[in-house]
Amino acid sequence: MIVKDEIKKFAEKYFNEIIEIRRHIHKHPELSFHEFETSKFIQSKLNEYNIPFKTGYAKTGIIGYIKGGNHNKKIIALRADMDALPIQETSDISFKSINNNVMHACGHDAHCASLLGTAKILKNLESKIDGTILLIFQPAEERYPGGANIMIQDGALNNPEPEIIIGQHVLPDMPAGYIGFKDGNYMASGDEVHITLHGKGGHAAMPHNLVDIVLLGSQIILNLNQIISRFVPATIPAVLSFGKFIANGSTNVIPDKVEISGTLRVMNEEWRTKIKKKINDIINSTAKQFGSNCDIVIHDGYPMVYNNPEITNRLINYTTDFIGSEFVKTLEPRMTSEDFGYFSQKYPSCYYRFGVEQTNKVTGDLHTSYFNLNEDSLKTSMSVMAWLAYSLLTH
Repeated sequence: MIVKDEIKKFAEKYFNEIIEIRRHIHKHPELSFHEFETSKFIQSKLNEYNIPFKTGYAKTGIIGYIKGGNHNKKIIALRADMDALPIQETSDISFKSINNNVMHACGHDAHCASLLGTAKILKNLESKIDGTILLIFQPAEERYPGGANIMIQDGALNNPEPEIIIGQHVLPDMPAGYIGFKDGNYMASGDEVHITLHGKGGHAAMPHNLVDIVLLGSQIILNLNQIISRFVPATIPAVLSFGKFIANGSTNVIPDKVEISGTLRVMNEEWRTKIKKKINDIINSTAKQFGSNCDIVIHDGYPMVYNNPEITNRLINYTTDFIGSEFVKTLEPRMTSEDFGYFSQKYPSCYYRFGVEQTNKVTGDLHTSYFNLNEDSLKTSMSVMAWLAYSLLTH
């Protein structure tokens, strides 16, 4: 039996088990940096599959090892994230979250279950591969500074060091059975902008006696939103949005402090740096015109996700060979961010999507209280990833 057919056979064989794993993780979600029971559960499965591992990276992170005949010939890594979100689940399912205000609303339960399925399949093929496969079970994708960054800093990938890293993520508006790719720039960086304005408050009917920082804050937002349209080239996708403006005055009271917070998303690391400098310059100059003092804090969030074109196109070809061209889609770039960007900035990488849309049911969008997925997708996700790993090591 050729390996392609073996993988499909194993995926069919382990399918029900992987569904149960997904449901267990979904029922017992844990927030970022607190995935202690999830980590223990995954470790128990790796022990059951006779897959060696090391743990303790970023508190709960795990690296599993599948070693072929010539385990130093080529080294690749497969990644899944483990954390849930602070959302109260409203779906009416038998495996609904039992933890108050914690829910796997982004599909990380499926990512972990799928990678365990992939690992179990690949363990059966160990004698047929040359090289080593690292299994990255990563905490805290949903919370800055991101588990990926900390695992890298903790040396999780130092010995051995992967040549290629691939990861996958659910996509609720693509049907189960489909896989989507986008080479090059795929997901934006994500930085936080926090501005505190200090002025002289007082009676709103006498603005000439005040430093009106409510007006100043409004002017700053207007000025900053011209950065994208007047400073950044049209070829560079970028978004600067503000969702928080706190001016705790009253109808006739101008406060002496205003707090503004927003997000910067950029699909280019060089322009990300330039825009942040421009933000500082505009805020400081505008505040000076009003006679106000200001504090500016820009938290450097996740870097952009860059899919190595050569690696990505190889994976597209492998996937097409495995499931057929009609099930392989080209994705649009996304201005959302993902801490897989830390991996993609350091190693040749590819981050792709697998469809989880439910048939005749509400799937729900990511990060919603009613998100659920078509579990048939797990058969595709674990078998495709196993095939991609095998193909990268043997071609």
